[in-house]
Amino acid sequence: VQLQASGGGLVQAGGSLRLSCTASRNIFSMGWYRQAPGKQRELVATITSRGTTNYVDSVKGRFTISRDNPNNTVYLQMNSLKPEDTAVYYCKAADFWYNPYWGQGTLVTVSS
Repeated sequence: VQLQASGGGLVQAGGSLRLSCTASRNIFSMGWYRQAPGKQRELVATITSRGTTNYVDSVKGRFTISRDNPNNTVYLQMNSLKPEDTAVYYCKAADFWYNPYWGQGTLVTVSS
């Protein structure tokens, strides 16, 4: 499975960005992780093929993950961005046998 992510960039605090990630074939779950400088990679949000979602507490109410199943694409709408959201965001997918696949990272920078 190949994953193609896009949508990162520079935004001011309070602004919005949308990330997208397209998989080369149908997979079970997709999600986003992020890694800030000097920190471990952490889960941001995931969504299964049935639409079940999961978010890290720090983004609840601000980020929304959604999925376009026919096009094997997942989106992460990020609103009310904070400087602490600055990180490299990685798309991750898992197939129906739970094998993980990672996309290339996309940098999100939130200025104060």
